[in-house]
Amino acid sequence: MVRANLEGVFPTYKTLKDGTRRRYWYHRATLKRLHGEPGSAEFIADYAAAEKLIRDRHAGTFNALVRSYTTSIEFEQKLASSTRAEYKRMLTKAEGEFGTMPIAALDDPRVRKDLLDWREKIARASGQREADNRLSAISAMITWSVDRGTLTANHLRGFKRLYHVDRSEIVWLPEHIAAFMKVAPIEIQRALILALHTGQREGDLLRLPWSAYKSTHIELRQGKARRHGKPAPLIQIPCTRALCRMLDGMTQVSTLILTTKTGQSFKARYFSTLWDRAMTKAGLQSISLPGQDEPVELHFHDLRGTAVTLLSEANCTPQQIATITGHSLKTVHRILERYLARTRGLAEQAIMNFENSPRTKFANQLQTSAANGSDKKEKRDANQ
Repeated sequence: MVRANLEGVFPTYKTLKDGTRRRYWYHRATLKRLHGEPGSAEFIADYAAAEKLIRDRHAGTFNALVRSYTTSIEFEQKLASSTRAEYKRMLTKAEGEFGTMPIAALDDPRVRKDLLDWREKIARASGQREADNRLSAISAMITWSVDRGTLTANHLRGFKRLYHVDRSEIVWLPEHIAAFMKVAPIEIQRALILALHTGQREGDLLRLPWSAYKSTHIELRQGKARRHGKPAPLIQIPCTRALCRMLDGMTQVSTLILTTKTGQSFKARYFSTLWDRAMTKAGLQSISLPGQDEPVELHFHDLRGTAVTLLSEANCTPQQIATITGHSLKTVHRILERYLARTRGLAEQAIMNFENSPRTKFANQLQTSAANGSDKKEKRDANQ
């Protein structure tokens, strides 16, 4: 039997008079019955017919462009799975507004105003970040269409984003970590420890399998570093003693290291919900940082910059830091320039070195003294 991995289908179940339970498959978009089982010739033929019906129904429209883009090799093989999922979600939202728009309308410069007006409506209802991201997904699709010759220009190119945030100086301080660890569930505590000791992104850590842990180090390929369908370079991160203690003390209930309390893999939204609950309970939704005029909210991703800062405070060079976090040297330097302004560790270390170095002994012995008796004369004159 030919194996198939098809999206856009769903099963229903029916109990027959003789008590047997039968499964029936349907095409989600058309609700047409698909005969046979997935992978069978009959099933694939029905699926192809339903897909053709969709293409014919939406031919020449925004809907058709979305379908062509999301089934293209560039989309399916060149984008990370998390990016594909988000683009599909956002383009589906856009179809509700522009689904019947003729593709030719996207070649009209005036379409930019229509799309920006829609973005403003979304921003008021769902927030500026969500609105910007939906427009970015449409822009990516249009750029793909221009490359293929379907459209002649991307009139969204270079649109100004509504959402701006500068997190370059936001780091977790020891007191924030202590407050979080005190109230967070153990599954979430493990995520924080893993992030702080490896400097990796949330998505990479949630997908990290036990097979990546080699007793002394962790091996992984970063999802964001994947380019043009090629896997990212392999990163080997030596484990700290504290991280080894945590991992060695865990029971392996799944192929993944981080799981829910029932041993299931974390869905991004569920993990975010649990994380936000712990943040609220710890009182970290709005905190003050040295040098910040306004209170800020700590995010999981800020642990990545915090790890870079801690490594630097531990006398690691930028080159050493880059081999652990997977950043480029240029990015490590930029992070250190921004994040270290929020910590006192390096400054305290520098003064300790200054006070204990033989080369600065003369400076540490300097004290004020009277010059040619002038200070004593000035003091006598002042007392008269």
